[in-house]
Amino acid sequence: MRPMSPRKAAALPDGGSLRDHLIATAERVIAERGTVGLTVRAIAREASVADGVLYNHFADKEELLAHALTAHVRKVEQGLGTLPEPGTGTVEANLEAYVAYGLAMHRAILPAFTGFFSQPKVLARFAELGGPGEDWRDRLAGYLRAERDLGRLPRGARTDAAARIMVGFCHEVVISALFDERAPTEPAPEAVDDLVAVVLRGVAG
Repeated sequence: MRPMSPRKAAALPDGGSLRDHLIATAERVIAERGTVGLTVRAIAREASVADGVLYNHFADKEELLAHALTAHVRKVEQGLGTLPEPGTGTVEANLEAYVAYGLAMHRAILPAFTGFFSQPKVLARFAELGGPGEDWRDRLAGYLRAERDLGRLPRGARTDAAARIMVGFCHEVVISALFDERAPTEPAPEAVDDLVAVVLRGVAG
């Protein structure tokens, strides 16, 4: 029996490219099964292509996995809705919305990163794919700077430091729950209130 052509086996819908098909397949595997023990062979099987076909479209496995991880993060973000715009609502309520978004995002994506902690090349490629201003941290810092420019935050507000505090809060809550099943997966409402108060008024406020 003649072996099936890898390109023919991919059966791409709507004339899509095989490269995109491979990224979409890898993203789906990550979403459904996580990344622990994920192999290029498993992705090839899911995509109905021969193992070597992947290397016709990617320089190495790290490139494919980084693109798939990026696609996974983008898909998660699309399901989280929009973030408040500068100058709308109140700064307090908007920052609470940013925290809620950050917590939900990290809960959804951090499990996918755990399988790559031992593969720094994948994480480095992932970092290279993100443009400045695209991720939640950049948008949070940009929001704070915009509110400062609008006069809704003090002229001397240290917005980058404030953003780091909020990012660190989200990381601490989600990572604690990821590695300790006894840790709460949601912070108490007063904890978020206190966080926003410290960001806006300082630790002595």
